[in-house]
Amino acid sequence: MKQDTLEGKAKTKNGVKRLCFSIICILLEVFFIITIVTRLNEYAEVINLFTRILSGILVLGLYASNKTSSMKMPWVILILIFPIMGVGLYLLIGLNGGTHKMRERYAEIDSKLLPMLPDSQECLSRIKETIPKAGNIASYIQRNSQYPIYQNTDIVYFDEAVKGLEAQLKDLEKAQKFIFMEYHAIEDAEAWHKIQDVLEERVKAGVEVRVFYDDMGSIGFINTDFVKKMETIGIHCRVFNPFMPGLNLFLNNRDHRKITVIDGKVGFTGGYNLANEYFNYTHPYGQWKDTGIRLEGDAVQSLTVTFLEMWNAVSEKATNDTDFSKYIIHYDYKAQQTGFVQPYADSPMDNEQVGEEVYISMINKAEKYCWFMTPYLIITDEMTHALCLAAKRGVDVRIITPGIPDKKFIYSVTRSFYHGLVKHGVRVYEWTPGFCHAKMSVADDCMATCGTINLDYRSLYHHFENGCFMADCQAVVEIKNDLIRTMGECRDVTDQYQTGRSAYLRLGQLFMRLFAGLL
Repeated sequence: MKQDTLEGKAKTKNGVKRLCFSIICILLEVFFIITIVTRLNEYAEVINLFTRILSGILVLGLYASNKTSSMKMPWVILILIFPIMGVGLYLLIGLNGGTHKMRERYAEIDSKLLPMLPDSQECLSRIKETIPKAGNIASYIQRNSQYPIYQNTDIVYFDEAVKGLEAQLKDLEKAQKFIFMEYHAIEDAEAWHKIQDVLEERVKAGVEVRVFYDDMGSIGFINTDFVKKMETIGIHCRVFNPFMPGLNLFLNNRDHRKITVIDGKVGFTGGYNLANEYFNYTHPYGQWKDTGIRLEGDAVQSLTVTFLEMWNAVSEKATNDTDFSKYIIHYDYKAQQTGFVQPYADSPMDNEQVGEEVYISMINKAEKYCWFMTPYLIITDEMTHALCLAAKRGVDVRIITPGIPDKKFIYSVTRSFYHGLVKHGVRVYEWTPGFCHAKMSVADDCMATCGTINLDYRSLYHHFENGCFMADCQAVVEIKNDLIRTMGECRDVTDQYQTGRSAYLRLGQLFMRLFAGLL
């Protein structure tokens, strides 16, 4: 029996209350620690000297690190101006990537899972011969994330999230062995109830069902009893990084991935979560624009590995898989399409920003055009330079952002990047019907990406993400055509941000840009 509307509202309120309570507790803990250290500094010269030395060491360490300058400078300035607070915050959230144990756990799981993926040297050679610039990007992904490139995979592109949901429901009904679902946000409401009905029926038919979600992403949508409710009906459920009172070095890293795998044969990914607003069942920010893809064939193996990585690495206390071979299976499937597809994952546990490097590589390789759609635009100096340089050498560079924001402050930061881009020839469009949450790029009619990776620091540096690189396939053309249609519903704000900024606005933009990397 599903919850009624009043119960759903109560659960949402409870989730928000838990979020607020946890944030207040963490802030109080931070305030208490900073206050104690400040008092000690006032009364003990030795401690004051130690704090200054530690601040200096951290600043030198940051300066010498391989991080982008956009990530270094805010911390350097914060630590130099407010040493105690700066050091405290940096040790809490600035280190990024979790604890040493967490890194070891992910490395151990990856060392078992990734070698199980097929050798794709022949496929890699073919794409290098067919489309050399796409082949170079595929080679980068394979070398640095260890996810291979495939053919023998059919791709269906969904220009609306609800179309993806409808296709998922049909495929879920056909599941015979297992269903894996990993999402940043799940809302215990109408859209999820449609999925849950199918999952319950499949569980009764003997299908193994696993559901995995991020606690922060879902905290306003479901209550803490969701896991218990899923387990009661036979659905195995885990939560990534539960958000609770207490200082948590892993707090800044969230699971932003969106994956469904069915029997290892069919896979779904894209920008949408499993909440009503993504499918326009509700309209908190006008119309919602989101996209996704369906894969059937060999490439689904990579999505299976990505799910199993998170499921088995999230907790050292949980009972994990000992035999991955029953899930990573090669099926005798004959695809109708001949294009190339490469699902990949990005993780803050290593020092490689795969998501950002793929975007920058597409920009650098583009000869005619390179277009993006993103809900947020908070980018590093390196990506800004790549976008501007491409525009200056004659490439048609365009970026679509929302016309109605979901977070007003973040929207202001997004707009603060417009001027620096448009003055060099990048065109910026805002989608007037509402909020565009899709994360896509397409270049030169030959290559595209679709996945979970926003053009912002959180996605590029702090979150667990996944994407899909595609080349020489119909989905690339469909993504381009969808972006053309979407631009027809946008206002072109390029000229508006060429000039005319007030001194006040320039100062505000300067401040927001400086600390954008900490958002």
